[in-house]
Amino acid sequence: MKKSIFIAAFAAVPCLSFAQSAIDAYNISGSDLRGTARFMSMAGAFSALGGDLSTLNQNPAGLGVYRSSEIGITLDVNMTSGPGNGSDKTHVYCNNFGYVGSTSLGNGAMPTFSWGATYSRVASFDRIYSGGFGALNSSMSNYIANFSAGYAPSVLGEDGSYNPFQNSTADWLSIMAYNSYMINPTGYNDTYNGLFTNGTTGDAEFSVRERGYIDEYSINFGGNIMNTVYWGIGFGITDLSWTQEAFYDEQLTNARVYDDATGGTTNGDAYTTLSNFNHISGSGFNVKLGLIFKPINEFRLGIAVHTPTWYNLSQTYDAKTTYSYGYDFNAAGYPTSSLEGDYTSDVAYFDWRLKSPWRLIVGGAGVIGGRFILSADYEYAAYNNMSMSAPNRWNNYVSLDDVNSDIKTYYQGSNTLRLGAEYRITPRFSVRAGYSYVSSNVKDNANNGAEYIYTSGTNPAYAFNKTSNYVTFGLGYRFGGFYVDAAYVHKNTNTTYHAYSPYADANSQWTFEPYTDFSLKNNNIVLTLGYKF
Repeated sequence: MKKSIFIAAFAAVPCLSFAQSAIDAYNISGSDLRGTARFMSMAGAFSALGGDLSTLNQNPAGLGVYRSSEIGITLDVNMTSGPGNGSDKTHVYCNNFGYVGSTSLGNGAMPTFSWGATYSRVASFDRIYSGGFGALNSSMSNYIANFSAGYAPSVLGEDGSYNPFQNSTADWLSIMAYNSYMINPTGYNDTYNGLFTNGTTGDAEFSVRERGYIDEYSINFGGNIMNTVYWGIGFGITDLSWTQEAFYDEQLTNARVYDDATGGTTNGDAYTTLSNFNHISGSGFNVKLGLIFKPINEFRLGIAVHTPTWYNLSQTYDAKTTYSYGYDFNAAGYPTSSLEGDYTSDVAYFDWRLKSPWRLIVGGAGVIGGRFILSADYEYAAYNNMSMSAPNRWNNYVSLDDVNSDIKTYYQGSNTLRLGAEYRITPRFSVRAGYSYVSSNVKDNANNGAEYIYTSGTNPAYAFNKTSNYVTFGLGYRFGGFYVDAAYVHKNTNTTYHAYSPYADANSQWTFEPYTDFSLKNNNIVLTLGYKF
């Protein structure tokens, strides 16, 4: 949507917060490079190779490559770092645990049949980051005041027991801000002023902590046709948990603050905070189909299709504001009068459904001299094809058309390239390396401030990932039926944090929000132990 068209539409219609938003779908739909140490050390470029427990979650046709049974377990030490104090954290996971069984059918057309079951941690949401923006040219309170026009003060000014999430058609963030004196009536036509005005200066800080996971339990079946075509089908059940704790504060000087003596506004210092808690959990189901073609022993082609994961989800969130306004000062410059307090919402509960992105993976692999493997994969993930639904008053699930339209406006399909190599130095010892690049799944207009971004609940902030790069290394050792694999994976993700959406003010002037760019880094040390029999 062009900015000029959007400004006109925005000026005519007040903004409403949603129980769910496209941002919620985005936050819980990511995937990561996770699996066995061999798989991760080759950057996951396995769609044409097979013969590894991780391929059951990538290309189930890899199951058809098996000629014997296997059991294995993978442990992952995950070290995360980001901007701000306290962002360096270390977590230990079980990345993968699985079993594959294979039997000979004694049939030339279909020599073997295999089956397998795995547990895999598909994604980890653990990350912490914080920072600031320097000198502000606007305030979150002005952003809220802008879309609060049209709501009468009597609607927004409920008492402390009021639950803004469930009992009103008014915007939830407007209610929180009004009861915290972040926005104040202008005295004309149910419009409001924010804290930032001519001569106001100040800064803002934020901190975000996210934690959670997507775990997948899969059952797979596969086989081969004349040792040339390998096929597989997998059924996955996912368990999802995502929690975000977000904090934002502003410190303003010479702000337009509420004067409780007159009921109007005056100039003074302002300190405001907004804390949000958001938790999403649920389960889902998906299907994976795959084929591997081996026209000659030295070359293979692979293709896999992942259906969307259909999730049933529950969401809870709540919020709290605190405020302190000083408007009279003594000779030393300290405030002698102030208005202080806080406002806390009740906890809101919602159920909804999500259809996650479908995925297409294609790849090729070559085996040179029986000792060197070189493989490459391409993956497309249709983030713009996500969709959401929620129950109506009769508890029938209906499409959230406005939110689904936002998904198509904000997001695009992402492209992933994976390259992997393995060299067998001796029959027992191998070295491996890989590289992967993941493009942004956010459209430039959304990330660069040319679109209004709707969020859910009372948290107007959002973070968009740009590109991600993985560099991987690994070692492998075989002795008898046992094997030990180790991997090191470095991931760097470029991210943009936005304090709130850009918006058009009452004069149709486009106001850009505070934002900052930073990098999030992950370092993984992975160990896999297994036995083939």
